[in-house]
Amino acid sequence: MKAIVDIYLKQGVLDPQGKAVHHALHSLGFNEVTDVRVGKQIVLQLDESDEEKATQRVKEMCETLLANTVIEDYKIEIVK
Repeated sequence: MKAIVDIYLKQGVLDPQGKAVHHALHSLGFNEVTDVRVGKQIVLQLDESDEEKATQRVKEMCETLLANTVIEDYKIEIVK
């Protein structure tokens, strides 16, 4: 089973990397871009067959290590 974790800064938290990408895109003529938020994606291969248990374990991983929950939100997707 595979778990895909998307981690993004919470709304309202300054995203300097997103601002830099936004500025660079405008400099290159991609003026239709109105905002950029940069995040990260972590793909975990799990030795677990129960989707609920896998989700709970990945949530524990996010809360413990993978995400800084003070400033970041995360989303877990389990893929069989």
